[in-house]
Amino acid sequence: MKSLLKRRGVLVNGTLGVLLVGGIGVAYLFLEADGKEPVSASRTVAVSRGNLTESVSASGSVESAKTSALNFSGSGTVKKIYVKVGDRVEKGAELAVLDQTEALEDLNAAKANLAVAEDGDTATTQGYAGYVQAQNAVKSAQRALDGTVIRAPFAGTVTAVNGTVGSSASGSSGSGNGANTSSGSSSGFIEIANPSKLKMDGSFTEADTTKLEVGQSATINFSALSGVTADGKVTQIDTQPTTTDNVVSFGVTITLTGKPAKVRIGQTATATVTVSEASDVLYVPAAAVSTAGGQSTVTVLENGKPVVRTVTTGITGTIGIEIKSGLEEGDQVRLATSTSTSGTGGNMPGGGLGGGFGGGNMGGRPGGGR
Repeated sequence: MKSLLKRRGVLVNGTLGVLLVGGIGVAYLFLEADGKEPVSASRTVAVSRGNLTESVSASGSVESAKTSALNFSGSGTVKKIYVKVGDRVEKGAELAVLDQTEALEDLNAAKANLAVAEDGDTATTQGYAGYVQAQNAVKSAQRALDGTVIRAPFAGTVTAVNGTVGSSASGSSGSGNGANTSSGSSSGFIEIANPSKLKMDGSFTEADTTKLEVGQSATINFSALSGVTADGKVTQIDTQPTTTDNVVSFGVTITLTGKPAKVRIGQTATATVTVSEASDVLYVPAAAVSTAGGQSTVTVLENGKPVVRTVTTGITGTIGIEIKSGLEEGDQVRLATSTSTSGTGGNMPGGGLGGGFGGGNMGGRPGGGR
């Protein structure tokens, strides 16, 4: 029995010895025995030729490009409101009216005075002056009567009614008879919008705004409508910035040139504006270009060796950066996203063999180095 146990012990020790020697051999495959550069995980790509498009984007919400906040130009008590929020109205439709009793009385009196003046002697200077004064009084009374009515200046949808029947309404200069009194945050007694003419207001970064111009084309995507897009154009760029948390941005209006059937006012959207295009140009991935001190460089493989070259770049497109000079089509450039493992330490990546044999010190060399 003791002899049998002794033979088993020898067999086990022999097996462990083989494993140890094999492990050391595998470990040396991972280490650079002569102290050369470590194996790199970098990769190369060829300089390509094609078309590039540079764009910038921002998010916002869909709004009507044509709105009006309407008020009475006269004052009085609201007698009737003919619409509610959501109603579609035609151009010229009567939306609300004040009590017209006093306005009608004033107009009738003015017309009577005009009739008397017309029957008088208008050949004299005094008589003619009285006639002109009576005419002007009629016109003024008519404007006051017209100011008791709000009419739609264009066909659209009622978006707000900020008053009630029986309440008092104060006149706003120039806002009567359906005039547009607001295009922003100011409110009117009744507000309408044209849902067929849409826009999106977005906040673009300071750097992106420098690339924007009125008239540039845009593509609008809608958060709630997968696969639905609309075309648009830049129609306004704010001249004054907005600063939030030390970030400077500018408001930009994108007007849609068409309206997809399912798009509604208030939906969130993202506008992507094409700011530059280049056709049949050389380009490389952005990861291949390094820029410092205003100078751009790439690493090119020449006869298998990396060589740094200075390049002149152009636009930055969605698939790469334009190379105006410094490279030729087909050149192999290295992407600046490589990783490498160290060959000077004895600890294998992830614990490896070293984790199972005394912390990775191999062949009696402290730390596994050479």
